[in-house]
Amino acid sequence: MLLNDHSRSVDLRPSRYQFGTVRGDSYDDNWLVVEGTVMTPEGSWAFADPCLLTSEARQVSTWLRAVAGGTVDVTEPDAEGELWPDTWFIEPVVAFSLAQRSSSGTAVIRVHLSLEAAPPWQQGDHGADIYQYVVEVGMEAAALLHAADQWDLSLTSFPPR
Repeated sequence: MLLNDHSRSVDLRPSRYQFGTVRGDSYDDNWLVVEGTVMTPEGSWAFADPCLLTSEARQVSTWLRAVAGGTVDVTEPDAEGELWPDTWFIEPVVAFSLAQRSSSGTAVIRVHLSLEAAPPWQQGDHGADIYQYVVEVGMEAAALLHAADQWDLSLTSFPPR
């Protein structure tokens, strides 16, 4: 799933289950390793981390479709200026929020990248706050729907086990 505009991109894709064999544990059996490639004016990096359960992964495309449909509210920083996602998961590695929506239909989404997905210049920085590093990407509704379709297609190889 590629989320991109003229200066930034976040490419996310499930690559495998964390554990190749079913162990009989509903959590362990369903962790997906997500690979990501990020390009920003600040720099580029890649990551791979078992950060989404199969059930959580299906929420990503639902959220993208809701943004495209105009039913997700913009998330403003809190009183202390902190950014918090409106879609997050058990592992706080990747999360999403809506930064703004224009009258022309363009949505600026925030991809929150923490811990293993954070940029290399923040890796090991224990002072870096969860969810506070974001890549903002402006996309039209049709592009968001296409990204949701790409994500769903990539998940067909990873049904819940």
